[in-house]
Amino acid sequence: MATHKKPFHTLRSGGMQAAIWLNDGIKGPFFSTTFSRSFKDRTGAWRNASSFGFSDLKALTDLMLHAREWIASRGGTPR
Repeated sequence: MATHKKPFHTLRSGGMQAAIWLNDGIKGPFFSTTFSRSFKDRTGAWRNASSFGFSDLKALTDLMLHAREWIASRGGTPR
């Protein structure tokens, strides 16, 4: 049975989201980050995508920098 793990922390900017995950590695715990964007499909249902168009890139860059700062403020690793 698969376990659905929740992000350790989530950052949002408009329709973009950065999910920061806590992972266990050989050298100890570390953070990783995934990015997604929300959109409505043709039926009006909300969906998430991990691909980004040209108009998304500025907001995605800002979100990446914010995620980097959040992780760096914790020394790069969980405390």
